[in-house]
Amino acid sequence: MSVKENWEPKILAFCCNWCTYTGADLAGLNRMKYPENVHVIRVPCSSRVNPQFIIRAFQKGCDGVMVCGCHPGDCHYATGNYYTRRRFMLMKRLLEHNGIDPNRFVCRWISGAEAAKFRDVVTQVSNQIKAMGPNEKFREPYYLEKEAE
Repeated sequence: MSVKENWEPKILAFCCNWCTYTGADLAGLNRMKYPENVHVIRVPCSSRVNPQFIIRAFQKGCDGVMVCGCHPGDCHYATGNYYTRRRFMLMKRLLEHNGIDPNRFVCRWISGAEAAKFRDVVTQVSNQIKAMGPNEKFREPYYLEKEAE
């Protein structure tokens, strides 16, 4: 099965309310262009993103998932991003165990004042996932897709 040339990956970004989401909002206010295929979900803190959310996103058809939060030491909740950093160091192993390429998952620290960094990271991740192609792990077999059409 060949990948369509106009295919765009579906990327889900869990963004900390206090930093990364503010940076994304600032990027939008400044009319910075970044890929439209990145869907942002605002969370109170990056530490509130349960690893099950990541697995579920891939199961529901996402080609890539990002978790973005405050820089370590700058968390609004004091230590939330330290928990995130520890938890998601193991996430890549969990993804690999489930048959998902761990390079489809990215964790980044972006503050509210770093709109350009948000744009650059999102663009880089989108290009990286596009180069990898669609996430085939949870896709329907080809013959089932043909019957659905």
